[in-house]
Amino acid sequence: MRKVVAAKLHGITVTDADLNYQGSITLDPDHCDEAGIFPLEFVEIWNKTSGARISTYVIYGERGSHCCVMNGAAARTCQVGDEIIICSSVYIEKEQIAEMKPRVLTFNRDNSIRKRMFYDAAIKDDGTMTFAICEDPGGNLRKASSRVSR
Repeated sequence: MRKVVAAKLHGITVTDADLNYQGSITLDPDHCDEAGIFPLEFVEIWNKTSGARISTYVIYGERGSHCCVMNGAAARTCQVGDEIIICSSVYIEKEQIAEMKPRVLTFNRDNSIRKRMFYDAAIKDDGTMTFAICEDPGGNLRKASSRVSR
């Protein structure tokens, strides 16, 4: 089994931090739905501003709010205005890599979606692998096709 990227929110801006909340990261369900990130799913967070790296789980905020709120201990690692990368992952067998089409969303400073992409890896007949980053301007690739069953 290999741990691979399942979905990514790249360059989303932290909109709030609540040290006294029980923990986690609060995200707009619209962003999560489009990328294929589930509530209660563990994600890795990489702070582009400070370099901090943490792991926590996702909870949903208000739909359409564009929120990205660091809660509990995570609030100490990211400040309002920081750009972060949120990445979910899944364990799969090598042969399943061609079934994956991980969604990647990039963001404007107001957390509106700038670009929709997906990663496309494949195994050729000779066993070598290929990789491409593909644009998905219309958001036509749905989360159902971006995940391997877990």
